[in-house]
Amino acid sequence: MVKDSAKEVPYREDLKEKVIIEAMEAFKRHGIKSIRMDDIANLLRMSKRTLYEIFEDKETLLKECILYHQQQNQRGLEEIVRESKNVLEVILKCYKGSIEMYHRTNKKFFEEIKKYPKVYDMIMNSREKDNTVVINFLKRGVDQGIFRADINFAIIHALLREQMDLLMTSNVSKQFSFLEVYEAIIFTYLRGIATQKGAEELDDFIKEYRKEQAGVSKE
Repeated sequence: MVKDSAKEVPYREDLKEKVIIEAMEAFKRHGIKSIRMDDIANLLRMSKRTLYEIFEDKETLLKECILYHQQQNQRGLEEIVRESKNVLEVILKCYKGSIEMYHRTNKKFFEEIKKYPKVYDMIMNSREKDNTVVINFLKRGVDQGIFRADINFAIIHALLREQMDLLMTSNVSKQFSFLEVYEAIIFTYLRGIATQKGAEELDDFIKEYRKEQAGVSKE
């Protein structure tokens, strides 16, 4: 019995991770509201009973999905920081990654997540904790000669957050594509805080980025 129990723990952990990965993809692709626990069970060809033994309800599952996503993002960010020469390069690599993520995510996902208060509160609390880390990270760009020294990064970062929140729920994307607006927000933000050196690096990135985008559209 002891041996069986020892085997059960890693099996359950592996199964839990598989459920989280599949559920998160389904939520992002179709929105949260339209995906039921029955759908998740069917996707994984498992019984609802087993699913509910692992996750108490849909909101618990969604919370675990967000936590897993945050952990994966943190690992990815740490790798990007190790491989980048300065703060701006880190931000631009993260931007490219976020574009890929938004391509795969239904806008409903961002709209509907607010309907799950435990999950939304967790995201907001995590954001508040991250603010100081992000602001200190941006200040490193000043030491690297990439960002201007006369910027109040707390205010600028708060404004960026407000713009991104507005983008998720605004009708502006009916007139322009979501990604066009997102790009305008990020590039305008970076130009505003960049030194001449930073602006030149940003322009180089944009030129290469435009070439990549043109290449993708031709395929």
